[in-house]
Amino acid sequence: MKIVTIHDLASAARGRRLELGLTQAELAERAGVSRDWVNYFERGKRTVELALVLHLLEALRLEIELSPARADANQRGSAASDLRSFVDEYVSR
Repeated sequence: MKIVTIHDLASAARGRRLELGLTQAELAERAGVSRDWVNYFERGKRTVELALVLHLLEALRLEIELSPARADANQRGSAASDLRSFVDEYVSR
């Protein structure tokens, strides 16, 4: 699935939560966040903390895979690689 906006990511996470049959409260407990935070995230709140989003995705057994955008791939490749390194390092903890 191609994720371009926080709303895309939130929709994918919500869909996965429903697929797993979890309530927001159950997911919040697994991810170590509040139910309100899950609710805000699923509504596409733009100011969510990346670390908490990664915890939530981990609890949903979802991965993020980054790739350069097709347009400007050469310009964005190094930035995407740096972000990928950050995410890989975070996930390996």
